[in-house]
Amino acid sequence: MTSTTKKNIILNVDSYKTSHYLQYPPNTTQVSSYIEARGGKFKQAVFFGLQMFIKDYLSQPITSDDIDEAKIVIEAHGLPFNEAGWRYIVDTYDGYLPIEIQAIPEGTVIPVQNAMVQVTNTDPECAWLTSYIETALLRAIWYPTTVATVSWNGRQIIQRYLEETADNSDGIDFKLHDFGARGASSEEAAAIGGAAHLVNFMGTDTLSAIVATRRYYDADMAGFSIPAAEHSTITSWGKDKEKEAYENMLEQFSGEGKLVAVVSDSYDLWNAIDNIWGDELKTKVEATGGTLVVRPDSGDPVAIVCETIERLMNKFGYTKNTKGYTVLPDCIRVIQGDGISLKSIEAILAAMKKRKQSADNIAFGMGGELLQKVNRDTMKFAMKASAVKVNGNWRDVFKDPITDRGKRSKKGRLAVVKSATGVISTIREDNLGQQENLLVPVFKDGWLLKTYDFDEVKARAAEGASNTVINAVVDACA
Repeated sequence: MTSTTKKNIILNVDSYKTSHYLQYPPNTTQVSSYIEARGGKFKQAVFFGLQMFIKDYLSQPITSDDIDEAKIVIEAHGLPFNEAGWRYIVDTYDGYLPIEIQAIPEGTVIPVQNAMVQVTNTDPECAWLTSYIETALLRAIWYPTTVATVSWNGRQIIQRYLEETADNSDGIDFKLHDFGARGASSEEAAAIGGAAHLVNFMGTDTLSAIVATRRYYDADMAGFSIPAAEHSTITSWGKDKEKEAYENMLEQFSGEGKLVAVVSDSYDLWNAIDNIWGDELKTKVEATGGTLVVRPDSGDPVAIVCETIERLMNKFGYTKNTKGYTVLPDCIRVIQGDGISLKSIEAILAAMKKRKQSADNIAFGMGGELLQKVNRDTMKFAMKASAVKVNGNWRDVFKDPITDRGKRSKKGRLAVVKSATGVISTIREDNLGQQENLLVPVFKDGWLLKTYDFDEVKARAAEGASNTVINAVVDACA
């Protein structure tokens, strides 16, 4: 029989997990596990995405049909199936998972090596369930958190150069645009990763992300885009009518206060800048009352951006801001969307600064580097058991491999606290005392206990950027 449930979470698992219910010590009644980023590329993580997973996966019950389907698949796959355990959940909890999930507030910027999530079974008959959901739960956290962290770090780089070379950073919300939808591995990944980017910026062409933030975080409109050309719409006019193709873009989309982006390297970028935009269409560009955004899309990003800006200044002029850096007139700007990563953003902005070009002149579009070129090891994410209750008593569980101390795990039931000076650390729950535990219950036995709207999430991420002591990592559970 085929399950009629859209998502069968029993099958959303690593295969070997199906045998683990037979592997715990006798009389094990509870297992407590936590999720952390153990290190990797970044010192901080922007926690995001759990609410999407809870609403989409844990807020619908498993059914008898799900169990029937899973039994056929798993046993044919060569593994034991805990049919009795799953039918117990359907009979006792109407199919909702008897677990409690605690998590830090979404949007929190937390040093790595700290617990972000803690999950425990709530029914002593279901101790096996805590680790069973690791595959789905860990994936639901590592991916959006990693994308949000990449995006957050991009914002810090751009902010720094705006502070150094621009009169203000008013436009930063639109300085890094999500170009990643087509490069994501699935529509769901594009939606989840794209939503994570919108924690930090408001520019996106990943429409699935807009749907996700509306559906899961009650955001009326989390991001925006503008009309833009692609090579096919320009080259369809033919090389001899490149000017007419550009002119059509102005006629269709430009106007007072409007922006339009036009890819300009289909044939000869320098001819497009010097002769078409900067000569034949210069008067029209200046008269629109809006902004033309020129997009180079090939070549070495650092060299191309700097020369593009310089050539545009030669044609359209420039002003010097109060910090002595040159700025294009409001009618024209540049967006670089080819070869963009955190490394190339830094390199481009550093080269622009050296040439006295303000960061005001440029915006960036990031695709694969934002939504696809990340993996679980980018920040060394892991979910590990830290405590089990056997014969009525909690005892510590941990790993400490001599071959890799970086994989040492935490012990005991955990809490996350923030000191008076702003340092976030993970401690044992029994040492919490009167301190506030940042691990807040968000889900229990099928019920979503805590929700965050998107403005709250964004505000926390922004607050984290201004916290000068958040880099400290204190691990009291080693």
